[in-house]
Amino acid sequence: MDFNMKKLASDAGIFFTRAVQFTEEKFGQAEKTELDAQFENLLARADSTKNWTEKILRQTEVLLQPNPKPCGFGCRLPAGARVEEFLYEKLDRKVPSRVTNGELLAQYMAEAASELGPTTPYGKTLIKVAEAEKRLGAAERDFIHTASIGFLTPLRTFLEGDWKTISKERRLLHNRRLDLDACKARLKKAKAAEAKATLWNDEVDKAEQELRVAQTEFDRQAEVTRLLLEGISSTHVNHLRCLHEFVESQTTYYAQCYRHMLDLQKQLGSSQGAIFPGTFVGTTEPASPPLSSTSPTTAAATMPGGPSVASLAPPGEAALRLEEVAPPASGTRKARVLYDYEAADSSELALLADELITVYSLPGMDPDWLIGERGNKKGKVPVTYLELLS
Repeated sequence: MDFNMKKLASDAGIFFTRAVQFTEEKFGQAEKTELDAQFENLLARADSTKNWTEKILRQTEVLLQPNPKPCGFGCRLPAGARVEEFLYEKLDRKVPSRVTNGELLAQYMAEAASELGPTTPYGKTLIKVAEAEKRLGAAERDFIHTASIGFLTPLRTFLEGDWKTISKERRLLHNRRLDLDACKARLKKAKAAEAKATLWNDEVDKAEQELRVAQTEFDRQAEVTRLLLEGISSTHVNHLRCLHEFVESQTTYYAQCYRHMLDLQKQLGSSQGAIFPGTFVGTTEPASPPLSSTSPTTAAATMPGGPSVASLAPPGEAALRLEEVAPPASGTRKARVLYDYEAADSSELALLADELITVYSLPGMDPDWLIGERGNKKGKVPVTYLELLS
């Protein structure tokens, strides 16, 4: 009992000493030990990593959060859904899968077709669209699951594990620094008193001993904290790998969506021609291709562009002789290249991001393409890869 009381009294004394030191520093009445510039940079980088990781995590959760079941008033409760997921995670239980937007829409369309008549043109179309929306919903669920495991979980692990450890050691370092500066202040007062009377020799020796102990503890804690802060570099490497995996899963998801919608578009195009004879049905090929899920390089190269010139050009243009092409009388323009582009064939011009080229259009060319010139090289270039300059 006496030991516990003494420990409580000692802790209270230490807390009071730190509080006094902190207050005097705030009012400029006490000196403060400053950390070196490199250490301060490590602290700033760690704080930035933590803040941006929190923001990216929250916004990615918003992006991936599927709609939970509606409440009695028809509203949605995404915040409640996240609380539910948190509880399941803490209980180490699998979160039950929820109906995605696409699946919910598919359900409504299928029920509407059943009630309005599945053999009518409208009912048949509702069924086709419902099947496509169901496939989209399944693809969305797979994407959410993959992204949650491969991207969100590492971010949460950093915030709930590594960052809490760093924060704990930083608080301990702050206390060690207050103890060190308090010891410096006591030694300074003891020496000032010693100059007036020789009776203070013991107090000076005691203050010097306390200062040595405080300095040792501060240095040791500073080294521990520094090592943890330097580990932020490894965190960046890990998050970079997870970010690549997130992009890959998102690329796969959008590619699946593209294929499902292209199939649906073809089905609706053929049925529309049968229902409305003579009605023009647009091409089933979209202006932009899907993102490839095979490699990041291919995905980046094909992201903003369209199909090859040969597939877009009107009859006869694919066989255009580049050596015979000349700038039109209306003149040319300069353009800045936004993305790297690899030429699909000899009729196209390969591009490098940020370079400047000369571009112009020829009569009869597809509007999605221009003729680009760079030095003595010439070829077709996709408009979506360019920023036209005035």
